[in-house]
Amino acid sequence: MSGCRLIRAEERVPETSTPGMFREEAIAVEGLWAGIVRSPAGTIAGWHHHGEHETAIYVIAGRFLIEFGPGGQESFEAGPGDFIHVSPGAIHRERSPSEEELQAIVVRAGQGGVVVNVGGPEA
Repeated sequence: MSGCRLIRAEERVPETSTPGMFREEAIAVEGLWAGIVRSPAGTIAGWHHHGEHETAIYVIAGRFLIEFGPGGQESFEAGPGDFIHVSPGAIHRERSPSEEELQAIVVRAGQGGVVVNVGGPEA
């Protein structure tokens, strides 16, 4: 490997393991995952977490409402230009509450499985 690599949009690998979310993997190497996520307007994604990974999300377009915490009772909404941090093991789900498709860049650092779907958060 030369030390630098270009990943073009058409080279991203589609991944749809969480209902309501369309992820495209750009980079997956030991300890690092990066890609883009899209959700159609009005979508509510399934509950999930990212195992041992720290997750940073940068919202490009649309609105990103994230629900988390005991019983899923906590939430906040982010928009274009905002960053979101998701701690390892934090059970959450995303909503796309605007009339515009949600688009965000996602970067994860950690080991093990990147996405673990669950039935929901504990009370």
